[in-house]
Amino acid sequence: MTFRNLATYLSFLCLLSLVACGGPQPEAASTDKGVASTEAPDLMEKEEVVRDVIEHTQEANPEFVAEEKLPVKPVAAAGTEQPTKTTTAPKAPKPAPTTQPAASSSPATAEKPADQSVSSEERTTEVTTAAEPAPQAPTPPDHSAWNALLKQYVSTSGDVNYARLKNQEAALDAYLATLAEATPDKDWGRNASMAYWINAYNAFTVKRILDNWPVKSIMDLDGGKTWDVKWIDLDGKTYSLNQIEHEILRPKYGDPRIHFAVNCAAASCPPLANRAFTASNLNGMLESLTRKFINNGRYNQIEAGAVKVSKIFDWYGSDFGDLRTYLNKYLDDPIAESTEIQFRDYDWSLNN
Repeated sequence: MTFRNLATYLSFLCLLSLVACGGPQPEAASTDKGVASTEAPDLMEKEEVVRDVIEHTQEANPEFVAEEKLPVKPVAAAGTEQPTKTTTAPKAPKPAPTTQPAASSSPATAEKPADQSVSSEERTTEVTTAAEPAPQAPTPPDHSAWNALLKQYVSTSGDVNYARLKNQEAALDAYLATLAEATPDKDWGRNASMAYWINAYNAFTVKRILDNWPVKSIMDLDGGKTWDVKWIDLDGKTYSLNQIEHEILRPKYGDPRIHFAVNCAAASCPPLANRAFTASNLNGMLESLTRKFINNGRYNQIEAGAVKVSKIFDWYGSDFGDLRTYLNKYLDDPIAESTEIQFRDYDWSLNN
């Protein structure tokens, strides 16, 4: 209880005591009528004062003073003592304990962080996307199946046993299917890509012969222009043999040794190697095949005073630059500066 409320309470008790005791009494009148006229107004005035105090006390502290009317004290006769009524002030109610609301652990009532504005569906999509493995670049195919066919059905001199190979055409088709899965990617590297296109050219040329077997010359197919026919499906695109050689191999790699690696199924064509090209053996095979072809009398006649070489050196002269210099790089017996270089006729009979 504050000091102000205590003072108000004491004032209230004092006034109540005065009323109960009748306060200071004036001199008694000589008659009952005089007493009545003297005491009654004085008592009523005191009761009004008490009520006023109570009302103001209620306004000041409504919890302290009970909201009830004081009983009207009957007017006592002069000289009669009124009994004193003891009033016990009501106790102030005990204030209710202040309870702080417990922090809620529920995500529904917790304050949402600013960075959680993304919906749960979007977060799920992001997680799913992050979990998905990135697509891998295609890898070079395995050329071992083609290598096995070449070793079994192609001689060291380059002659092909097409009749027996025809019985293994399904194995060849399976290898061609692996080539069709993917064409060279930039991550393959130069050697793996170059080996792919050389093997593709040679394998599809053999396949063209087997599809038309028996045949005496590749020139008998498609009016002598089978190299221009687009029938080779690789990774969703269709190619011709000429496109592989003249639009990919020659311009992209700029290596004249390519001419001694690709085989056109003709007797005068550089022999078909009985090994598949790979990234690791590419350079060694190109160098070996070039040297063997240039020094092979079956294809080139290098004699003192008379030099006749394959028509390939005439058709693709721009690839070799100065022909004498290029030939002398590989020849066992170099061509003299005064010797004229001529070109042989081409034999298109089948290389079997």
